Amino acid sequence: MDDLTQQIDQIAYRLDEVRSYLHIDARRQELESLEQSFSEAGFWDDQQKASRLTKHAADIRADIADFDKALILIDEAMAANELAVAELDEALSLWAVEMLDELVLLIDGLELASWFGEEFDSGDCIITVSPGQGGLEAQDWTDMLFQMYLRYAARKDWQVEVLDAPIAEGIGLDHATFIVSGRNAYGMLAGEKGVHRLVRISPTDAKGRRQTTFAAVEVLPVLPDTVEININPNDLRIDVYRSSGPGGQSVNTTDSAVRITHLPSGLVVTCQNEKSQLLNKESAMKILKSRLYDLEQTRRQAELDQLRGPKVEAAWGNQIRNYVLFPYQLVKDLRSGVETGNVDAVLKEGDLDQFIIAYLRAKAKGSFEFIDTGNDVD
Repeated sequence: MDDLTQQIDQIAYRLDEVRSYLHIDARRQELESLEQSFSEAGFWDDQQKASRLTKHAADIRADIADFDKALILIDEAMAANELAVAELDEALSLWAVEMLDELVLLIDGLELASWFGEEFDSGDCIITVSPGQGGLEAQDWTDMLFQMYLRYAARKDWQVEVLDAPIAEGIGLDHATFIVSGRNAYGMLAGEKGVHRLVRISPTDAKGRRQTTFAAVEVLPVLPDTVEININPNDLRIDVYRSSGPGGQSVNTTDSAVRITHLPSGLVVTCQNEKSQLLNKESAMKILKSRLYDLEQTRRQAELDQLRGPKVEAAWGNQIRNYVLFPYQLVKDLRSGVETGNVDAVLKEGDLDQFIIAYLRAKAKGSFEFIDTGNDVD
């Protein structure tokens, strides 16, 4: 009968670290204070503030609940292990192992929560996938990535609202824009921003030649109502047109699709998922505000970079991840070095946590770097 004492001690040490860096005791006091304020007169008069604080309280409550559950599990695992060793009870030993597995998942989740300290990390995000080099192949690759992210969101029990995913000529999608809503959605997915590279036998090539193609993924935070982005209506050109994608009644028979061009920046946003032109316009404006905010942050960062001096790109090309389907099967993240040969689990089942968590861990430790891709298929 295996004695799990050493494993339990290691997990107990991690749990003690969680208490420290998540400031569990202080957050209990903060939650108590927030819950008291909810019943104060006038609290709900400011709906935006009330919504923000209740969401913050819900996040704290969830972290505390997971921590308290971990405390119970560690005690039960210790007791089960002691009895299993003393009485040579295999069933108790297996139960202890199951509890340790659950503990590791809980602590991993709490560790993740500690990394999301930036302004929009806990909120929702807007993702746009666009074809890069590769022609028809890039359009198909865009659709494959779109489906991958939909499956990942489903695994996390997140909600997805597709705003715009027009079918391209020939194969695949012209682009895909969608909102992912869930706890820490932006914090988890922000690192997916960048170029994704696919290597495979081309399904559109009659000679069956290998093709390398690219798609770009943009990830923006859904800005809360407390963030004001002032847009001059005179700076906008708004066009309406007939929706081109598959949809329900009236979607393809009326001019419900909306294209908004921000003339000073040249940014163009489209939305055609809703039957209502008004709803499509509201969604398009939400995306435009997020892109303008991101553009301003990029401009400020560029000014800082100019003061610091030129930066050298750490990797050839711009891709953050390679997906190789031929001559072998491999998905490799070029920042963390994490790789897997189970390509179907990644693309068809949305198994992305191994890449996302490794990237976030490296980022939190300040050990982010690009990995040499010399052994990958050219």
